[in-house]
Amino acid sequence: MIKNDLFLRALRGEEVSRPPVWMMRQAGRYLPEFMALKEKYDFFTRCRTPELAAEITVQPIRIVKPDAAILFSDILVIPQAMNIDVEMKPGVGPWVPKPIRSAADVEQVIVPDIDETLGYVMDAIRLTKEMLNNEVPLIGFAGSPWTILCYAVEGKGSKSFDTAKSFCFSQPEAAHVLLQKITDTTIAYLKEKVKTGVDAVQIFDSWGGMLSPEDYHTFSWPYINQIVEALEPMTEVIVFGKGCWFALDTMAKSKASALGVDWTCSPEIARNLTGGNITLQGNFDPSRLFTPIPELKKMVHTMIDRFGKDKYVVNLGHGILPTVPVDHAKAFIEAVKEYEGK
Repeated sequence: MIKNDLFLRALRGEEVSRPPVWMMRQAGRYLPEFMALKEKYDFFTRCRTPELAAEITVQPIRIVKPDAAILFSDILVIPQAMNIDVEMKPGVGPWVPKPIRSAADVEQVIVPDIDETLGYVMDAIRLTKEMLNNEVPLIGFAGSPWTILCYAVEGKGSKSFDTAKSFCFSQPEAAHVLLQKITDTTIAYLKEKVKTGVDAVQIFDSWGGMLSPEDYHTFSWPYINQIVEALEPMTEVIVFGKGCWFALDTMAKSKASALGVDWTCSPEIARNLTGGNITLQGNFDPSRLFTPIPELKKMVHTMIDRFGKDKYVVNLGHGILPTVPVDHAKAFIEAVKEYEGK
């Protein structure tokens, strides 16, 4: 039994004394302990070495003490397993030397054997579960098929992903074949993660907001929904679409346990769009963590009041920034814990 199961109870919509809290990207770059490992090992070595991934996952549990751990990994391990070469270039970020640009390229993409290609992730889960010792739940995650396609086709990060979008609009058949291959791989991957021990999963649609509402319902949501439908019988599923407030009403009708909200959508609008019946997660602006601590804590309490303490998971509206002081990250977590009995 997990000693602190507040996060899982909130995902199930149960009444709680206070909402649970964790932070996207909490296992990482704002912690000096993480940076010490970064100095020694490159990015994908950290992802592929179970001992390092487990240590990085558990660091924030020891230091800032959130109510859930999220496995240290990356959404781009999926395309790597699918025969798409992905590197992490210093100063550039994700880099795909041979981007997907044609139906012939899509044909070369495989739906892999998960054990063979991503077994190291399962080893990291086993090790992490041992280290967590049932203190808090462990979250597994994957990128949405659309978000993975963005990197695979664009070849790198982008402010607009015009190349990825034009590929979908000019070669829709090839795009849908690629999206389905990514979806099938992601379902197999997340199912394996659940069997290995993660307690919930999150789907990150980081670039969903790049699409118009119409195109979102063509190239992104149907594939996310396939993943939700496949995983829902096994575990709690959170869907986070950055910039996708326009789809919240559709998402709320799915079998997802919770929906992530970014900071551009108010708690009231998010509750209104989702009908008030589904757990919401978010949505503190990561830059707001630089606010002086006393004011920061007040802002967190106000945010909880606006969302309501039930059917709510406190989080940021996107990943924590690398320059956030650790004391401010701790204060964010502490503020939620202090809310109890308010």
